[in-house]
Amino acid sequence: MDAASEFYEPLFATGPDTTPWRRLEVDGVRPVTLGGRAFLEVAPEVLTHLAEEAFFDVHHLFRPSHLRQLRAILDDPEASAADRFVALELLKNAVIAAGRRFPSCQDTGTAIVIAKKGEGVLTGGDDRAALSLGIARTYRERNLRYSQLAPLSMFEERNTGTNLPAQFHIEAVPGKEYRFLFVAKGGGSANKTFLFQETPRLLDPERLMTFLEEKIAYIGTTACPPYHLAVVIGGLSAEQTLETVKLASCRELDDLPTTGSPRGRAFRDPEWEARILETTRRLGIGAQFGGKYYCHDVRVIRLPRHGASLPVGIGVSCSADRQIRAKITEEGVFLERLEEDPARHLPEVEVEMGEAVPVDLRRPMDEIRATLSRLEVGTPVRLTGPMIVARDLAHKRIAERLRAGGDLPAWFRDHPIYYAGPAKAPEGHPSGSFGPTTAARMDPYVPEFQARGGALVTLAKGNRSRQVVESCRRHGGFYLATIGGAAARVGRDMIRKVEVVDFPELGMEAVWRIEVEDMPAFLVIDDKGHDFWETRVRVRVPMSAD
Repeated sequence: MDAASEFYEPLFATGPDTTPWRRLEVDGVRPVTLGGRAFLEVAPEVLTHLAEEAFFDVHHLFRPSHLRQLRAILDDPEASAADRFVALELLKNAVIAAGRRFPSCQDTGTAIVIAKKGEGVLTGGDDRAALSLGIARTYRERNLRYSQLAPLSMFEERNTGTNLPAQFHIEAVPGKEYRFLFVAKGGGSANKTFLFQETPRLLDPERLMTFLEEKIAYIGTTACPPYHLAVVIGGLSAEQTLETVKLASCRELDDLPTTGSPRGRAFRDPEWEARILETTRRLGIGAQFGGKYYCHDVRVIRLPRHGASLPVGIGVSCSADRQIRAKITEEGVFLERLEEDPARHLPEVEVEMGEAVPVDLRRPMDEIRATLSRLEVGTPVRLTGPMIVARDLAHKRIAERLRAGGDLPAWFRDHPIYYAGPAKAPEGHPSGSFGPTTAARMDPYVPEFQARGGALVTLAKGNRSRQVVESCRRHGGFYLATIGGAAARVGRDMIRKVEVVDFPELGMEAVWRIEVEDMPAFLVIDDKGHDFWETRVRVRVPMSAD
């Protein structure tokens, strides 16, 4: 044993690589000898091509394990009807996305590159620049959405138009291989990453379970469950805890040892994973509309810590479970092989959402509200007709108009408001992927708008705050939740027409008028002050404005 190994043990002692790979046909990798030492030379063009291919794949394909978990929900007799309906829609969405024209989610995310670069790999430049070029090409040339905002001042922002900048974390390691994890992280699930600075008193089984149950319920449904949940206990710093949360939610740490060591290695705790998973299934939150499948699985990672600190991190990977591995070795350039044929996971028999009530959105708003007023919260509905699409920046503009003495636009009073922002439309289709965004971000606007006769029927994903429940009761409003994570299915199969109505300069956040046909949703908040989560599920899912 040398002096270094006497004191050092890798923090993340992962096992052998079992990734299924596919080889990319790309030139630009060759062995070289310098000063009598062997190196692997990688041309910048290889990195560009690899990033372009990786982000194209990850927006259209899933890992087979993820799809098998969705199918398992359909086969589970204990799953609720809502669980099964959501799982089926997500599988159908995967089938559409695999056609490589509609991305699986309209929020095509922040591009994240986590890499381990062997000290024997030579690239001869700024790897981040070469990788960024590949990312920009994918977002520019495919039907993806630009979501990144550049701050021009403290309060003025502008869309970059490339989906850059990307987030990079490149670590130097021994060897002659370059390994990558490419992640497309949507805003909804990114906002469900939490850090809690606790004390060692939490390291008691009862206290820890009580704490985790509360915090996990707080995540709510806004990030499109079923989730891959990650819980990290400990960490030498806050940032290390949160980095580990991200890796665990991507299943990058699945083959860690299951016991600790005196020198402080990280480990998984299968017993606590099982306990927490069982707790999530008892919450009743389910796959968005009540049931058992709030989470597919749980990863619990224990890290070393400073004696005066106990950071705890919690995060999720959502139904848009988008990550893909890659590697560059002497043998060539490889990408993780994702599922090319998700249709093989579909059941032979259709799964229904229950007795759905048709709602004709072509009628006057008073008649639409009268129909909804006769229904109980939790009732499934099918929507057909026109809606107005408006989200964060449009709501801000409308609020500014009111403060300047103006009034609500007529279109904001006459139609239901859908909180969403589309991806680019494939040629020959009226719409691109067009799923809902998180309702809670618009909660502060609702009382003011409803008091003026606008936004009396809203449609989005996830739970809402008490102020929205009270506003709907006071002003006769309603909130409908549709399935989060099925944007390709909505865009291809349910939207018949899309046109810009206002604020075209906002790009995907412009105000749109769309026409939908047979779009599924559930009545979550009614005009009597009933909230589905309190009335039917008996769980209060706290609001979180992500």
